[in-house]
Amino acid sequence: MGAQNGKDLLIKVDVTGSGSFQTMAGLRATRISFNAESVDVTSLESDGGWRELLGGAGVRSANISGSGVFKDTATDERARQIFFDGVTPDFQVIIPDFGTVEGAFLVTSIEYAGSHNGEATYEMSLASAGALSFTAAP
Repeated sequence: MGAQNGKDLLIKVDVTGSGSFQTMAGLRATRISFNAESVDVTSLESDGGWRELLGGAGVRSANISGSGVFKDTATDERARQIFFDGVTPDFQVIIPDFGTVEGAFLVTSIEYAGSHNGEATYEMSLASAGALSFTAAP
């Protein structure tokens, strides 16, 4: 995978609950991270005293974060609704020339900021709330 344009990393939200995904409006920066906890099964019998990890046993998770300009569109309203309702709708993350990650996420934080001589901005964080699917880019 060669160099990619950062604006092509997209976060999309299911705005209606029926699989109708729209890009989160106004985002300027996006990030997704994947995590896997390890399960240490090292014992006195471990070869050479080396640590042993149990494959596939730890909890896996993903976190999404983004920041951008407040535009007060349908996706901004949907993010606020998701947060206050505490629901876990589907989101998609489009990673250029890599693929699409899709699954349920919980909006764990939304922050709004602004100054008297600038635009209103927001930051949001999401945490995976179930199994995620991955579809490779064609």
